[in-house]
Amino acid sequence: MSRQVFCRKYQQEMEALDFAPFPGAKGQELFDSVSKQAWQEWLKHQTTLINEKRLNVFEPDAKKFLEEQREKFFSNDASLEKAEGLKPEA
Repeated sequence: MSRQVFCRKYQQEMEALDFAPFPGAKGQELFDSVSKQAWQEWLKHQTTLINEKRLNVFEPDAKKFLEEQREKFFSNDASLEKAEGLKPEA
């Protein structure tokens, strides 16, 4: 049987991640409180944000923005950036 966590996004017991998404205290916190389903949904949303906003994930401001958005995503914060849809360049 797979490990279960109380997912902070869905507020219910769900299948847990197989491993911490990154090292350190924040990675462990996510490992202990985010479901596999919620993490996969975050990765999809993060990819959309990176593409639409043309973020360079190596820049400190982009990293900070994505960290803030990740917290909002898992907390169901209404101020989460929504996907606007890519618009072709004119």
